[in-house]
Amino acid sequence: MREKDLGIWQTWSWREVLREVRALAGGLHAMGLRRGAKLAVIGDNRPRLYWAMAAAQALGAVPVPLYQDAVAEEMVYVLNNADAALAVVEDQEQVDKLLEIRPRCPQLGHIIYDDPRGLRHYGAADLHSYEEVRGLGLVRDREHPEFFERELAEGRGGDVAIMLYTSGTTGSPKGVCLTHDNLIITGRNGIEREGLNAGEEVLAYLPMAWVGDNLFSYTQSYVAGFCVSCPEGPDTVLDDMREIGPTYFFAPPRIYENLLTQVTIRMQDAGFLKRRMFRHFMEVARRAGTRILDGERVAPAEQLRYSLGRQLVYNPLKDALGMSRLKLAYTAGEAIGPEIFAFYRSLGINIKQLYGQTEAAVFVCVQPDREVKADTVGTPFTDVEVKVTDAGEVWYRGPGVFHSYYKNAEATAATKTPEGWVRTGDAGYFDDAGHLKIIDRAKDVGKLADGTLFAPKYLENKLKFFPYIKEAVCFGDRCDCVTAFINIDLSAVGDWAERRGLAYSGYPDLASKPEVYELVRECVEKVNRDLAADARLAGSQIRRFLVLHKELDADDGELTRTRKVRRGYIAEKYAPLVRALYDGSAQCSFNAEVKFEDGRRSALRAELKIWDASTLPA
Repeated sequence: MREKDLGIWQTWSWREVLREVRALAGGLHAMGLRRGAKLAVIGDNRPRLYWAMAAAQALGAVPVPLYQDAVAEEMVYVLNNADAALAVVEDQEQVDKLLEIRPRCPQLGHIIYDDPRGLRHYGAADLHSYEEVRGLGLVRDREHPEFFERELAEGRGGDVAIMLYTSGTTGSPKGVCLTHDNLIITGRNGIEREGLNAGEEVLAYLPMAWVGDNLFSYTQSYVAGFCVSCPEGPDTVLDDMREIGPTYFFAPPRIYENLLTQVTIRMQDAGFLKRRMFRHFMEVARRAGTRILDGERVAPAEQLRYSLGRQLVYNPLKDALGMSRLKLAYTAGEAIGPEIFAFYRSLGINIKQLYGQTEAAVFVCVQPDREVKADTVGTPFTDVEVKVTDAGEVWYRGPGVFHSYYKNAEATAATKTPEGWVRTGDAGYFDDAGHLKIIDRAKDVGKLADGTLFAPKYLENKLKFFPYIKEAVCFGDRCDCVTAFINIDLSAVGDWAERRGLAYSGYPDLASKPEVYELVRECVEKVNRDLAADARLAGSQIRRFLVLHKELDADDGELTRTRKVRRGYIAEKYAPLVRALYDGSAQCSFNAEVKFEDGRRSALRAELKIWDASTLPA
């Protein structure tokens, strides 16, 4: 493992990792952690937090990672529902949250922290440093050298290995119990399918509470033996990625979109010759890059031009993105824009889409090499069966299927059939090549008043393909037409505004500019043109929209911690704005409450304009 600390990469061999895990397991046992008990883990990606998970699993206990950016109030439910007995956290921020909610979490005992900065004068008797607990473990290991192996020997593949909480899009989060077999077999299948080995390099930067990090940065690392590097902090991820040069990478579409937006902005600042060269060779890449990556025949002249572009543009660009050594990249969670997808693949980056769930230990479908299409999520993963029911819902079963929802037998029975099939809640179908296409959440797919299919997530994803639109929420079920809330991307639209000499004081001011509304309308009307070409969706073109005066935020309850839109909550919170979209109003005043990270709240009043967008016949 590696971790960047104070600008220097610290490293640990596998032997050193074993010593750390062994010592920490002894220390946690001395603190009272027993088989079946739950250990809360909270913080950014840190080696010691990963080791705490491994130490708990060695003892037969169950780690429960929480989202590090969750406010204290959100943690109460998860800690109590999980029956967390101990907690290992990163720093003072997380300690303060737990001390604040401690009276409402009576089962929570000792709190162990990694970074001691700011904690010197904290007097709580059950607050301990990592070094203190590690020291207890070293003593136990000297006195009982057989202890660690004995605890390991009692573990079984069918035991619960970790508990990960769902995002809670429509209700309270559920604790998904995954076994060692779920993770190890799925991880090994992924390694074999993609040809991964011990020489891979991975950057661990996504939340530890998310199932993808637990598979890609944790399970597969242990199974294959490759190196995982932890960045210095969230703000240094891109710089650290350039230094490491990972060979294996996962990111949600928004990360790839942000990187492309940065490239676009930088190229607009470049000189005339650089811009001309970039545009010329990106056109060559668009014509030939993906075909070369997929092993198709390309004319010799085109191959020569692409080779020249590789030296002058593609390789320097990949190096700037930290992707110079990348041999496999995944994206999932939301649909990725076809243009963005094609951009990376045209550079020779083997980026592929996968479809998965926490309940599947990630993998349900993944795109096979040389069969990568922007509008599908690929074919069923190794040893996974996938079917589409008569109602159009996607079901699957395989070795990754979760054990149960913790303390929720009713939800488990509603999701998993006695035969082991998992109901995904997603609507989809297989194309003629056997690739799965996901339309939307089955419960979210509705109809307009005239019977036209309404798939809000599909429309929202098409809007978010534009770099100027960060988030979108569409309405229309049982209504006469489709309308939308839009969040602009402050960095992309801010750069666009500065180039046009458009002054603004902040997000609310920029979002209200007529010029910005016109920019957003162009994006909406481009989406409408695409929809007009699809007979099934032509009637769901977006007729009216507004640009929200604030960014949708997880702290305000509008998004989940995995940045999924809580559509029902937003419709209720902004009900006057939704009504205004449908009653013909040209504007609507609204008071919103904004919650800051320190818990303070502030009222934000705005007068929002509502614009019409042109639609086309099918």
